[in-house]
Amino acid sequence: MRLKIVHETAYRFDPPATGAIQTLRLTPRGHDGQFVVNWRIEVDHDCRLDPATDPFGNIVHSFTTEGRLDGLVITALGDVEMHDMAGMVRGQKERFPIGVFLRTTPLTAPDAAIRAFAEDVAAAAPADPLSRLHALMGNVHEKILPGGDGTDDSAKATFASGRGDARAAAHVMIAAARHLGIPARFASGYIFRPEAEAPASAEHGWAEAHVEGVGWIGFDAAMNICPTDTHVRLAIGLDAIGAAPVRGTAYGEGAATPTVSIVVAEARAAKR
Repeated sequence: MRLKIVHETAYRFDPPATGAIQTLRLTPRGHDGQFVVNWRIEVDHDCRLDPATDPFGNIVHSFTTEGRLDGLVITALGDVEMHDMAGMVRGQKERFPIGVFLRTTPLTAPDAAIRAFAEDVAAAAPADPLSRLHALMGNVHEKILPGGDGTDDSAKATFASGRGDARAAAHVMIAAARHLGIPARFASGYIFRPEAEAPASAEHGWAEAHVEGVGWIGFDAAMNICPTDTHVRLAIGLDAIGAAPVRGTAYGEGAATPTVSIVVAEARAAKR
């Protein structure tokens, strides 16, 4: 399935900013099951996009713009050919030892409640790691309902409230998996929902866990499925901050919260 994606991040500055620095993880990498047909990033101000690769292997672009800024619009768009790999991530070079992904972060640190939850799920599930991860995903899905105010998507706050978005649920999944000794990480990306009235309109995220002898497998606790050809993988990190598509700052007296618009739709392959 070929998906067409348009991801727009728009800032409005009042009073105007005097400049901005942005770091973008907005370019998906190809791997088995994901082929990037075409992709580009556009910025509505004069700047130079400097490409690099971060320690996790993500493609990163950064830029600086100076002068009066009433607003700033960053658009990433392109086509990606997707194939269902049952959540498995293969054909992509891994830069870190697996043990790195047992590290906790402020967003993925488990508290006593999450540790007890993980241990209870593991005790009731078959002993093999893959079965435990599927059981963990299903239980997180039941525990974390959609909603929340979005002010704190840490694993602790999300588990305590019982509500959160896909990224918040992924943090709970990661925290619980790491507590059980299973390396886990966060994957940012997009999702295509063909049954919805409108395509996906928000950033999506899910957990990936490493299973010995199998490799990395994605677990989308918000939907209670392993990623399929509807999931476009963008970047990875220890948590959502490390894999954030857009991060940056503006200079000036005013603060600006970006408006994010994402459209994911099925695209027709070009005729030959």
